Amino acid sequence: MTALLAALAGLLTLAGARRGEDATAAVNDAAAVVEMDELDRLRARGLLDDAGWTAARAEAGRRILSSERAAEPARVRPADRLWVLGGTAVTVIAALGLYVAVGAPGLPDQAYERRVDQWAGQLDTLEAPQVAAVMNRVVRERPRDPEALTMLGAARFEAGDPIGAASAFRRALALRPEDARSWARLGESLVRANEGQVDADAEAAFRQALTRDPDQLGARYFIGEAALARGDAATARQMWSPLIAALDPADPRRIDLESRLPGAAS
Repeated sequence: MTALLAALAGLLTLAGARRGEDATAAVNDAAAVVEMDELDRLRARGLLDDAGWTAARAEAGRRILSSERAAEPARVRPADRLWVLGGTAVTVIAALGLYVAVGAPGLPDQAYERRVDQWAGQLDTLEAPQVAAVMNRVVRERPRDPEALTMLGAARFEAGDPIGAASAFRRALALRPEDARSWARLGESLVRANEGQVDADAEAAFRQALTRDPDQLGARYFIGEAALARGDAATARQMWSPLIAALDPADPRRIDLESRLPGAAS
C-alpha cells in the first residue's frame, strides 16, 4: 500500500505539471491569435498601412517567441519524469527497507504488554491508569467475574474515564444486579461523565442502590442534588437528613448541606 500510494503521488505530480504546461501553452497561443487578429482588423479599417502592419506583426511575433523562450525552463521534459519517478521509487524502497529492518508487521504491541506484565506484580505502587490496564487484562481473561469488573470500573473512574467506568459497572451489574455499591458507583460515573449533572439515568442508578441498601449515603446525596435542581425541597430533605445526622455538627459538609435546604435555620 505504501508503494502504491507513493507511485500515485508521483504520477499526480507529473500529471499536474503536465496540465500546467498545457495550460500555459494554450494561454500563449490564444493571446497570439487575439493580437494578430487585432492587427488584421486595424489594417482592414485603414488605421494601419501595409508597412505598419508588417512591422507590428513582426514585433508581435518576436514578443511571442521571447515569451515562449522565457517560459521554457518551467516545461516538463522527459528526463524530469524519470527523476520524479526515480526519486519516488528510491524513497519508497528506502522506507520499506528500513521498516523490514526494524519493524515487525502483524505483531501485537509487545512493549505495552510487557509493561502490563510488570505492573501486575506491583499493584500497590501503580497509578490509576496502570491499575485499569492490569484489570482490563484480568477482565479479558475472566469476562464473567463481577469482582474483576467492579475493580476495573473503580480503576477507570479514578483514572478519569467515567464512560469506561460506567461500562464496567453495567457489565458487573448484569452479573450481580443486587450489588448496591455497584449501582451507586454507576451513578457516580454517569454524573462525572455528565459534567456533574445528575441526569435521569444517574438518578435511576442511585435509586436502585438505595432500594438495595438504604445506607448508601453517596446515593442519597446525589438524589438530593437532583431533587434540589428541580425544586423538590421535600425529597432533598428526606434524602439528606440521614447524611446530616451522620456528620458532626461542626463538620463543614454538614453546615453546607443544612444551608442549602430551603427553610433551614441560619
